[in-house]
Amino acid sequence: MINALESTSTRPYLIRALYEWCTDNGYTPYVAVQVDDSVQVPREYVKNGEIVLNISFDATSSLKLGNDFIEFKARFAGTAREISVPVGRVIAIYARENGQGMAFPAPAPAEPAPAMPGMPALPVPSPASRTPLRDTARGGEGDASKVVHLVPDDGVGTVTGPVDLDEPPRPPAGGGARPSLKRIK
Repeated sequence: MINALESTSTRPYLIRALYEWCTDNGYTPYVAVQVDDSVQVPREYVKNGEIVLNISFDATSSLKLGNDFIEFKARFAGTAREISVPVGRVIAIYARENGQGMAFPAPAPAEPAPAMPGMPALPVPSPASRTPLRDTARGGEGDASKVVHLVPDDGVGTVTGPVDLDEPPRPPAGGGARPSLKRIK
């Protein structure tokens, strides 16, 4: 019998399950990642040692949700980039539209490692400098062992009233042209 210390992490399985739940329900899956030198992301988009990535089908290509890494290609400001995130650095996965998802325990602080050639070294964020994700249902920082409604503490995407989970998300304001499909043969 395998004991708890010898078993594999549940984190990659939970990430894949919540990714599938988001896509099955028409939501946009986002992952929050605590960045260090093992994370391959555009450093100019890292804020307070963290980055939030849209991992939806429309935003990525060649997405692989493996047991050790999340890997995909995406465009940032029109430039194609290869993204590689160790699963252990993922601190949350949630639906952009309603904040439902799951937070994970933050990885242990790493020792500053030498920067990779061509990449600037990142400072290791202290727990006090990190902007925590809030549990909007309770108003405080969420318990990482439970599924919670998550929104960034910066106010973007903040739910202003009670959340009706049976009501579909409202389309973004701003109008614009009606979307259309183009058939490609």
